[in-house]
Amino acid sequence: MAIAYGLIFALSLIMPILYFVYIRKKQDEPWLLVLFICVSVVTLGYFLLSLSRTVEFALWANKITYLGQVVVPMSMFIIISKLCGYTYKKWVLGVFIGLAVIMYAIVFTTGWLDWYYKSATLEFENGTAYLVKEYGILHPVNLVYVLIYFVSMLVVCIGSLIKKKDASQKLAGFMLAIVLGNVGMWIIGKLVNTNFELLSVSYLMSVLAYFFVYLLLQDYIRKVDVPAQSKEKTRVIVLDSIPKAERLERVLKLLPADKSLTARQMEMLDGLLDGKSQKEIAADLHISESTVKWHFGILYTTLNVSGKDEILSLFK
Repeated sequence: MAIAYGLIFALSLIMPILYFVYIRKKQDEPWLLVLFICVSVVTLGYFLLSLSRTVEFALWANKITYLGQVVVPMSMFIIISKLCGYTYKKWVLGVFIGLAVIMYAIVFTTGWLDWYYKSATLEFENGTAYLVKEYGILHPVNLVYVLIYFVSMLVVCIGSLIKKKDASQKLAGFMLAIVLGNVGMWIIGKLVNTNFELLSVSYLMSVLAYFFVYLLLQDYIRKVDVPAQSKEKTRVIVLDSIPKAERLERVLKLLPADKSLTARQMEMLDGLLDGKSQKEIAADLHISESTVKWHFGILYTTLNVSGKDEILSLFK
């Protein structure tokens, strides 16, 4: 089992690298990176625990595992919420982080106080170590903590499936499958008498799934990221008097050195500079108007502008 834990840990270390190579350069999603790093921390803890030869070392390895575990469900919930079109105020995120800190503080006292583990002994199976624990009075707090996040994830996914009528509904279905997979693994781990932590496999499969979701969606923007439309109708400006190459050159000067536009984003920009409405661009490209809005959202983010008016102001 130690070899299996080591392999899972090695694979989890690849995910942050893949984030910077394939995701970060086109779309910055810090909570996805947090998830990848925390899963690596969790699998490191499992690996070190399997190699333990003393109870003290095993308890410290267990603390490393929990350092990642208290953040994994939180980051999953935030990612799923954003993909399904929900956002939260900063103070709500502060509450999430505060609860994670409190949860970890309870676990960190293991070995000194008996409110999480009353006692722990180290046993071995085929040379692999595992902890045999007698739970304390505060151990159910972790159960409640994890359950609340799992239930919240299910509520967000199901709510999006019921109410949404755009692409986020499709994402919600896929997110629901990922959550149900994690819940299933977690329940099996609680019911089946096994010394192997199935969540290590579940977490690894989950981060792979999230990676491919973001990889496929990196040319799109979620509805929550689209800048709010001005209440005043945006004035349409047709720039026929300026050569097309010059129009593009002026706008592309806004592009940061480490960024680039996709072919679809260039089509959005061409349409905008031709004075076309989003409905006209959608008709020209045979895509939905909501998809055009998503592409414009990521275009504005990439160019670091607030919206259409800021681009057109370059030609005043």
